[in-house]
Amino acid sequence: MSTPQSSTVDEAPQLSPGVRAAPPPAPPAARPRRRTGRGFPSALRGGRVAGLDGLRTVAVVLVIVYHVDADLVPGGSVGVDVFFTLSGFVITRLLVAEYARTGRIGLGAFYRRRWRRLGPAMLAMCAVTTVLSVAFPLPLFDGAWVTAALAALSVVNLVRAGEPGPYSDLTTSLAHTWSLGVEEQFYLAWPLLLLVLLRHMTARAVLVWVAVLCVLPVLWRTVLWDPTAAHRIYNGPDTRADQLLLGALPALVLARLRADDPRLALLRRWAGRLCCPALALLGLIAWQIPITGASGWNPLWYTVGFLATAVVSAIVVAALDLCPRSWPSRLLSTSAPAWVGRNLSYGMYLWHYPVIRLLSDLGVHGDRLLPAGLAATVVVAYASYVLVERPLLRRDRLRVRPLEPTVTAERSPAP
Repeated sequence: MSTPQSSTVDEAPQLSPGVRAAPPPAPPAARPRRRTGRGFPSALRGGRVAGLDGLRTVAVVLVIVYHVDADLVPGGSVGVDVFFTLSGFVITRLLVAEYARTGRIGLGAFYRRRWRRLGPAMLAMCAVTTVLSVAFPLPLFDGAWVTAALAALSVVNLVRAGEPGPYSDLTTSLAHTWSLGVEEQFYLAWPLLLLVLLRHMTARAVLVWVAVLCVLPVLWRTVLWDPTAAHRIYNGPDTRADQLLLGALPALVLARLRADDPRLALLRRWAGRLCCPALALLGLIAWQIPITGASGWNPLWYTVGFLATAVVSAIVVAALDLCPRSWPSRLLSTSAPAWVGRNLSYGMYLWHYPVIRLLSDLGVHGDRLLPAGLAATVVVAYASYVLVERPLLRRDRLRVRPLEPTVTAERSPAP
């Protein structure tokens, strides 16, 4: 009984006379290596950036000081501009990471997560404001239940955009929610538009189109500009879109570049160099340049100025992400500002306006209003975080399934 022998490449099979040898089978075609990250190889590098959380704290404190005493920081509303750019960066990074991992963006899941993160705390604030309006004779909360309804629907900015003269009393009691309306409207439109771009264009083309989209609101503001259109420009989601998109652009660029790409090293170097001047410029704007009110209705600011502020903010955001060892990043990453920015900044922004108005109605004025307002805002924001926000965040974390391990290219830390 013969034993079978394994054939080798050098052995030729024995054939009957007249039978041609079949050509040797072609080696299997090498499978093309799939591009990781679908054109965004660094999209899956994860983790929160503590410096960005600290920047949130600085921005919200700046806005609170401005709303208490605008003479201290006439341009303190620039903190809202920083928030817009920061939000565009963070949200876009999350969306691109999901697309790089799965090839899709779950719009329904995204909208649910956004509502759970922002909606319940907003509704709680609106409910308290309504109670103050109906149950107590507080002058600054008279009729505030109408504003609360508009705020709950995230349309305060649209109402204010349609008021050419001084703002009416319709939205005064919760006027600060105009910016939350702009962000909510961006969150509704941007994931859908980004998904269309990602599915139908190359990664490089996506970057080009987002850069073009950053310029369009500037042109639109130039067309609209008139002193009577200042409210329309300031509150419109279309006229402020460039500030959010200029946060989205560096998020896409950084997701596009691999860790060993020399362009990333160049960006890191220049971001580190420009971070301090950019922060100083934002501080100068807050200190010296009035933006709101008739005295701040400058045609240069209301056309190009918003874009310039967003560019400066984007430099700071990119530097904090790329250069974690720089001194601005280390300063903003310290435990207190980072924790406040991560957990309380939204609640502080949400509650500070009604808290300050309530203290004013109760007779707290002058030099006492700012420290009392800050302290009360932190207390109420913490209560909102513990009672409303954190329970829902925990529930969301329990629902999220663990991701499959993914090999990703990580950026080396900055020197």
